[in-house]
Amino acid sequence: MKNQFLLTNVIPLAIAGLMAGCVIEKATGPVTLKDAYKNYFLIGVAVNQRQINDQDQRGDPIIKAQFNSISPENALKWDAVHPRPDGYDFTEADRYVEFGEKNQMTIVGHTLVWHSQTPSWLFQDQDGKTVARDVLLARMRDHIHTVVGRYKGRIKIWDVVNEALNQNGTLRQSPWEKIIGPDYLEKAFQYAHEADPDAILRYNDYSLEDEPKRSAAIALMKKLLAEGVPITAIGLQEHVHMKWPSAEREDETISAFAKLGLKVMITEMDVNVLGGLRTAEISEMARQGGSNIYTNGLPPAVDRELAKRYADLFGVFIKHHDDIPLVTLWGVTDEDSWLNTRAQNYPLLFDRAGKPKPAYFAVIKTGNHP
Repeated sequence: MKNQFLLTNVIPLAIAGLMAGCVIEKATGPVTLKDAYKNYFLIGVAVNQRQINDQDQRGDPIIKAQFNSISPENALKWDAVHPRPDGYDFTEADRYVEFGEKNQMTIVGHTLVWHSQTPSWLFQDQDGKTVARDVLLARMRDHIHTVVGRYKGRIKIWDVVNEALNQNGTLRQSPWEKIIGPDYLEKAFQYAHEADPDAILRYNDYSLEDEPKRSAAIALMKKLLAEGVPITAIGLQEHVHMKWPSAEREDETISAFAKLGLKVMITEMDVNVLGGLRTAEISEMARQGGSNIYTNGLPPAVDRELAKRYADLFGVFIKHHDDIPLVTLWGVTDEDSWLNTRAQNYPLLFDRAGKPKPAYFAVIKTGNHP
């Protein structure tokens, strides 16, 4: 059964051999990621500014051949589009949306309300003092209405609130929460729905497979839904490790959120082969990477283990394809990954040269033969 939330038609690859090594030739023709999963869900990827501007000779052909949805790494974050209180800058955001439309992709907006990558003026008045609740609410509403309204009908999915929970399940004491109060989440979704009533609105977070964060997120979603907040999807970031979470825990987590009536989207998937903290907290990036132990590439045994890890997780996603409309990889090649901050990591399906890894072929095989 094709997922009812498929938002675009998957177009067949028109030119065989568009990129050497990135298309598998079979008796029935070339097979790509988007081909292999066309009956299950969209396959998305996060794109950076060079790729948006068609300046990445390695990454851009992969994006166009393999994926049918895109998310922006930074082009739509507050500090990029609204750097000054009196002005917006949509230069990169416009190019991002135009790139997606040109390549007939479902376009995701990331992210409207977050505690990170916000300009210093946002939470302060002209004297540098903390603004009042009504002032910050007005700024939030203006920003969401302006940004979402600009791309109404073009950006289909929005990460409305990003990472509102701490690892222990408590509500993060961000400036949003401290100044507005816990109902800032409700207001953010309300404003986004006002700006585009047809958009799919997500709450997006990491490590939702862990207790007590999972229980807290479920309770939060139940509360918002009971209050009539127009949230329609949960984003599992899926910044996972080689052993965590188990496929069984992933299965349980997807089921738990789907039971709430929410669509579940895999929003930022990568597999950290180095270990380290089970978090995607920007402030802890320096500790996230683990030891720099694979400076000369992954040993073959680890490469095979990574392939199995991807295959196992995609098998879980296929099982839940009626509830999962989109799976997004957070980066095109290993070179692009945010996980390289401290140490050389290998978390994605394409290596630093843009060649498909064993994990890529394992994901293709899983899609073709679940």
